[in-house]
Amino acid sequence: MEAVTGTFGLLPHWAKDESLAKRTYNARSETAAEKPSFRDAWKRAQHCIIPAAAIYEPDWRSGKAVPTRIERTDGVDLGIAGLWDWNAALNMHSMTMLTVNADEHELMRNYHKPGDEKRMVVILPRGLYSDWLDAPAGSSMEFMRQFPADRLVATAELRTSKSTG
Repeated sequence: MEAVTGTFGLLPHWAKDESLAKRTYNARSETAAEKPSFRDAWKRAQHCIIPAAAIYEPDWRSGKAVPTRIERTDGVDLGIAGLWDWNAALNMHSMTMLTVNADEHELMRNYHKPGDEKRMVVILPRGLYSDWLDAPAGSSMEFMRQFPADRLVATAELRTSKSTG
């Protein structure tokens, strides 16, 4: 296992510049093997783990997007299942986070706009890190599971407005 820095948003070997990255932050696990941006990394099992203290999602239940921090209840950093690629022309590594449907997830079904499909990143249990990194492409979908809702906590970010005087 090694730590490598890279650009957030997958830039496949054929990308000519970094503009694609803003559209490839997330990869739907159900279609990653087919989509041009992700299929080579998926087929080569270029698995990675993206560390994060938390993720942020918009909570629309009030009718307005409220930024909400989501983290593990035990305070341990998230290990998000991802794919990586190397782009020789741009001389950089890049990565994307894999997602699964969360329409029925007790916590994550509350986020994103009403009527939109609910999605969540794949958070790996620590005990599966090595297994994920070493898994062959044919086994990748076995890791695409929802993280238990009772092991996550969501906290709305309070916005304060500064008054000028």
